[in-house]
Amino acid sequence: MAIADFSLKNKVAIVTGASRGIGEAIARGFAEQGATVVLSSRKQEGLEAVAESITADGGKAVPISCHTGKSEAIAALFERVKSELGRVDVLVNNAATNPYFGPAIDIAEGAFDKTFEVNVKGYFLMTQHAARMMVEQGGGSIINIASIAGISPPPMQGVYGVTKAAVIAMTKMFAKELGGANVRCNAIAPGLVETKFASLLIETPEMYKFFKEQTPMGRHAQPNEMVGAAIYLASDASSYTTGAVITCDGGYTT
Repeated sequence: MAIADFSLKNKVAIVTGASRGIGEAIARGFAEQGATVVLSSRKQEGLEAVAESITADGGKAVPISCHTGKSEAIAALFERVKSELGRVDVLVNNAATNPYFGPAIDIAEGAFDKTFEVNVKGYFLMTQHAARMMVEQGGGSIINIASIAGISPPPMQGVYGVTKAAVIAMTKMFAKELGGANVRCNAIAPGLVETKFASLLIETPEMYKFFKEQTPMGRHAQPNEMVGAAIYLASDASSYTTGAVITCDGGYTT
């Protein structure tokens, strides 16, 4: 029986939000599997530290700062990737924001716009640029980090949930449009993961108690528990998988 190929050797992968949390964990996992990883986030300093660590462990990493809410910054990122690395085989859209926590009826327009700018527009523009290169070169894999909030928006995070629902719809749309060009588009929907992003939920006893009671595994996840799904979707092991949403949530949405 053939063994699935999970290697990422000779592949170039872009990971956004790669200076910490889930993005950093995925970038490290990709490097361990042989990929050259383009690390992206808003602050170059944080990326440099992760790149140095990956390189020290024998991997290949290129840190390039980019605000994924800004179209000109995204264009500049892909120009550098094309000129310096020549191709992009994998894109992980992971950078996200959630500037407001509270009832949706009270969110300010600025916070609403910011959430959609990064979580939806940013993913869309990054995918456009990557897909054009992938179509040209004959294939590729796009991985969107969604959230179980996009499946069932939680209290006090309604607008964030709406953006993640849009990410799931976007994933399926691009999967249909790009499948004929051998460009796959899938999503990972994490549950509660121990990151700075989710610290409020973990550190608030009442909220965390509710979460644990609703989760069959009875705990939250660590960032490295999202890496296996990402490697599968990035590699040739998932060559016939597109339009999928893999929930990594300890059974929360079961």
